[in-house]
Amino acid sequence: MDLSAIQSALRDAQLDGWLFYDFHNRDAIAARLLKMDTSRFASRRWFYYLPARGEPRKLVHKIEPWRCDHLPGDRQIYLSWRELQQGLETMLAGAKKIAMQVSPLNAIPYVSIVDAGTADLVRGFGIELVSSADLVARFEARLSAADWESHQEAGRLLQAVKDETFAEIGRRIRAKEEPGEFEIQAFMHDRMREGGLTWEDGPIVAVNEHAADPHYEPAADVSVAMREGDLVLIDLWARLDRTGSIYYDITWMGFIGDEVPARFENVFQVARRGRDGALEFLRTRLSAGETVRGCDVDDVCRGVIVEAGYGDYFTHRTGHSIGARQRRQHRQSGDPGRTPDRARELLLDRARYLHAGKKDGIPHRGRCLHLRGFQGSGQRRDPGEHHPHTDPSAVNPFLRG
Repeated sequence: MDLSAIQSALRDAQLDGWLFYDFHNRDAIAARLLKMDTSRFASRRWFYYLPARGEPRKLVHKIEPWRCDHLPGDRQIYLSWRELQQGLETMLAGAKKIAMQVSPLNAIPYVSIVDAGTADLVRGFGIELVSSADLVARFEARLSAADWESHQEAGRLLQAVKDETFAEIGRRIRAKEEPGEFEIQAFMHDRMREGGLTWEDGPIVAVNEHAADPHYEPAADVSVAMREGDLVLIDLWARLDRTGSIYYDITWMGFIGDEVPARFENVFQVARRGRDGALEFLRTRLSAGETVRGCDVDDVCRGVIVEAGYGDYFTHRTGHSIGARQRRQHRQSGDPGRTPDRARELLLDRARYLHAGKKDGIPHRGRCLHLRGFQGSGQRRDPGEHHPHTDPSAVNPFLRG
């Protein structure tokens, strides 16, 4: 925890402090930022207050007085509920406006953690509560140079897995086989493990209408075989198998056949225009030093989809942040509140999953390639080599072998 940086941010935001509170290890944000030991049994409430100026303060129960011992600041111990309330009021004396893990109207569920009763208790001291969302983003979701490099390295490995996967599908199709979604997922698992990657679930391999389900995951009993004329989606995410590494997350589309049908290409181009519009909006606003909220980015992207007549099939939001613990670490960008900045990883996700007549799904951030003639190198690229698959300036969404 960088106390000086947090206090500087609090002063910049004209806040008197940031109050952390937890009960039974419910607040994962507090646990990560304050490096709390969640492996130990926790049965009592604790509070930790970071004022904009001065020393931090702790309020812990007599049964668990050690709860915040690793953190700086003066400690106060309570036993009864009256002592808790009196201690909290004393801890916050002089404060008028503080941040907590709350979210007005529950707009950002990831940070809407503090229960209503505790929020009422703090407000009862004459204190205004504001959401800590931007502070959380600044001190947890920002990437260091080392974080960024781990993200890029995972990306190089995943791009190679993607190439090998499409090459394998193409090989099996040319051999007159009908590879199943579940089989291809197993193939990807093997390649990802060989690359030293780790992941929580997935990847997704989805054929035709399965590609229209944002949360589809193949299983042995629902796996669909791939045949000539099918649309294929692969969505893969992973990070390096080492502490603190950052996830990488991509989605690609493929078509099995000699020529991509116009109905697929047309819908794909709509999704692509939405993605490009959102990226240009971010570049323009951030370059001008303007504040941008995730919901603003979502509105720009969604507007393109709606104007093209696909609004009713736009079932997901535009994106999410990426971190070390999970690929959707805080919230997705359709929510008002937090503001993306240059140091934060904001993914324009596969989120849209446009349904083309409810039969097929096109992801927003995906690329598309023609599978039948796709050979693929099967080789991992040198880290310094230009990779057109990850170059935002690459304008042709179809890679025909």
